[in-house]
Amino acid sequence: MTVTGGVPERLTSFVHALRGHGVRVGPGETLDAGAVVAVLGLEHRERLRAGLASALLRGEGQRAVFDATFDLYFPLRVGAPQGESSVAELRERLAEALAANDRAALAGLAAEAVQALGQFGNPPGSGGWSAAQTLDRLRPQTLLARVLAGQRQGRSVPEFTDRLEAEEIRRRIGAFRAQVGTEARRRAAELSGTDEIARRAVAPSVDRTDFLFANQAQLAELRRTVQPLARKLATRLAARRRRAARGQIDLRRTLRRSLSTGGVPLRPAYRRRRPQRPELVLLCDVSSSVAGFTDFTMLLVQALRDQFSKVRVFAFVNRTDEVTDGDLARATVTGHHPYSDYGTALGEFTERYLEAVTPRTAVLILGDARNNRRDPNLPALKLIADRARRVYWLNPEPPALWSTGDSAAAEYAGVVTMRPCRNARQLGQFIERLLPT
Repeated sequence: MTVTGGVPERLTSFVHALRGHGVRVGPGETLDAGAVVAVLGLEHRERLRAGLASALLRGEGQRAVFDATFDLYFPLRVGAPQGESSVAELRERLAEALAANDRAALAGLAAEAVQALGQFGNPPGSGGWSAAQTLDRLRPQTLLARVLAGQRQGRSVPEFTDRLEAEEIRRRIGAFRAQVGTEARRRAAELSGTDEIARRAVAPSVDRTDFLFANQAQLAELRRTVQPLARKLATRLAARRRRAARGQIDLRRTLRRSLSTGGVPLRPAYRRRRPQRPELVLLCDVSSSVAGFTDFTMLLVQALRDQFSKVRVFAFVNRTDEVTDGDLARATVTGHHPYSDYGTALGEFTERYLEAVTPRTAVLILGDARNNRRDPNLPALKLIADRARRVYWLNPEPPALWSTGDSAAAEYAGVVTMRPCRNARQLGQFIERLLPT
């Protein structure tokens, strides 16, 4: 492994970069990381990666951020690789390396491919290096059939392991694509500075992924975090309830008790609060523009339903239907057009389901409030707000966009409390505050 600059300075910058991506690293963990470097040294890079991860990571879902940042501050190599090959030569060698699962050769090919195909700017390379451009020209995914054909050569009949072989080759191609991304970031860091590339080119951890820009893989990863996040929130709630159970000192009762001890308050009396579990109503926009945000929120609330006395869930696009049973496929959420119409949906909710809202109910509305320039129907929202204990509107768009285009967010925000909620971390923090003590 090649490391330029002093190791202490590099380790400190690495820790700062992790903090910038939301990884909580304190002075104690930083000292532990220094001890790990002193003990393990720099000769075995993967051993150092594992040691630093054990010293610095405490939360779930942070390993991808850690690995990408580690590759920038403790790179495998520096500078450009030797030699340059054509696209045909690279594809030929890549097919051989994929078939043999030669990891060292794949890492070298990733560096050569970025050097040969990933440069942009005038002159080439002055603008940086692009992993997307490299992969578009190299097309490693098209080598799947060729590699499989080579491995199955000589077989007269299909074997039951054929499907497993195909999955394994896809996994190797996916790993190679990730290596190209790592190499492109390393080259860009040499051009623009490691700190700058670590700040803007490392993908955020899954709990900080923007709901509106998450791809299918990130949404799938988000769904896998629902149960761990729900357990964490439930644990925090239990701790809050234990603290609340102790209550505050009841001064009047304490003074009354002190009469028997000559005015000395030997036995303080506490004012205990009865735990309350509010009812929750979810009103969810399930249109495609906010589907990822709504889907994750519905799953999280369903996982936490034991924390509420009653949970009812309603979905809408331009019509409203109840989906408390989780069967969104059978729900009628669109009418004569497929576009979002918050005004009509809110009006239908007040006509058909207003009995779901009581003075004990907290209503949570999920959506970007993009109403396609239709009537926002503010009286319907005000009717819900007048009946409910609290109404919150969570909007996955940043506040700067709330008054732009077809958004009616600013109008709705004048009736109920509207909060930006762009990732799972913000949503978890909000749900934690919403839960009863």
